Amino acid sequence: MERLTYAGSIIKKKSVDIKKSRIGLGFEKLDRDVFNPEDAYDFVAESGVKWARLQSGWQRTEKVKGVYDFAWLDSIVDKMISIGVEPWLCLCYGNELYTEAAKTVFGAVGVPPIHTQEERDAWANYVTAVTKHYKGRIHYYEVWNEPDGQWCWKHGPNAEELADFTTATAIACKAGDPSCEVIGLVICGREDFAAETADCGCFDHLDGISYHTYTINKDVWISRIDFLRELAAKHGKPDIKIFQGESGTQSRSDGAGALRGGAWTKAKQAKFLLRHLITDIAHGVVFSSYFSCIDMIEALNGTVGDVASYRDYGYFGVIGADFGEDGKPTGNFHRKPSYFALQTLASVLAEDYDICELPVEGEVNPSVRMRDVDFDFNACERYGFRRADGACALMYWKPANILTETYEGTVSLRLGADLAGRKVRLVDLLDGQVYDLPASMTAEEGKLVNIPVTDVPLMLMFDDFCDWERVK
Repeated sequence: MERLTYAGSIIKKKSVDIKKSRIGLGFEKLDRDVFNPEDAYDFVAESGVKWARLQSGWQRTEKVKGVYDFAWLDSIVDKMISIGVEPWLCLCYGNELYTEAAKTVFGAVGVPPIHTQEERDAWANYVTAVTKHYKGRIHYYEVWNEPDGQWCWKHGPNAEELADFTTATAIACKAGDPSCEVIGLVICGREDFAAETADCGCFDHLDGISYHTYTINKDVWISRIDFLRELAAKHGKPDIKIFQGESGTQSRSDGAGALRGGAWTKAKQAKFLLRHLITDIAHGVVFSSYFSCIDMIEALNGTVGDVASYRDYGYFGVIGADFGEDGKPTGNFHRKPSYFALQTLASVLAEDYDICELPVEGEVNPSVRMRDVDFDFNACERYGFRRADGACALMYWKPANILTETYEGTVSLRLGADLAGRKVRLVDLLDGQVYDLPASMTAEEGKLVNIPVTDVPLMLMFDDFCDWERVK
């Protein structure tokens, strides 16, 4: 950005200062008590996110048959609400009181209560108790987690089982809180499985569907939304709500979990976060949840009594940490670059706006910066946003491979009449710094010439699309 003039920075808003947002953050795995939430609350409060995905923890809540102790979850739910974040709840996992297999699986992960009438009744009673208890505090409930994966449906994913389970769970949810909304599918990748589940029934009982996308392929991010929209329409729910419930990546290459083994760095994680959240939001999800708040163990395939079996560290957090012998994060909590990117995006995309095509076309000019010509803007990923007062933002980047490429170049733009003549500034979404463009880039009426483009999303701000403060 050395050719530009530093003008100021985006005002970073706390979650409590934002009334409406489509950006969320994962706060999962507390059903297994894998981190101390007190270590993360202040970070979450300052991040600007408005949604937090929690997991209900049946086994942690019902330790005596028919007796529900919500105290541990109450403390989390109430704290989130107090800092301006709306919790939504994934209903999971099994319970060793009712299912023999759950006795050996850490956290009863992936052990659905479906094999006996006692299991099914106990689950329904628990779900109804949950929604009744949290009426007025939690509105959205999600049925299970990644049931198309062997790790979360350990005896083998089965679409007919899931459809029946989803229907029964949705009915139990409404019994406790008729006003709540129920989210189903929660697939992590298998579109064929989602289609088969839908064919088996359950859509009539759902208010929304959710998905996870752990991939660097941006075409999958988009096609997954399109697929689910088409699937819902086929089953008579063309306007069903779609949620991106979980997606993130590591900040180092030696982590366990999804996308493991990739050449991940903290910088690449931040790039992934910005690209993914912007793409999700621009394609109409109700909200997009980034996984996750803090570095923690994966804890999907552990064995009870064998701590080593679930000391499988995933470095997905926007908050970094060290780990103790028990596998829990401890000490040296720090904000990663992905945290600052999340914080910036949450402040930029706060409140109401429309997603729109902006009147912008690329042209290729000679570029001294590149000792060649511009990169063709028409080959960029780009999304437009417009406020009610007419202020606009254009987010754009070169879609280079996240793991293997970095890019810095220039693009040139022709602006339509709606944008030509407006005051335009460039925002670095990684850190929220705002820049004025020099005369050399804005001299031609209705054109921006040789402005920066990188493989990390940048934002052109036409008028004051978001709150920022000029450097004094």
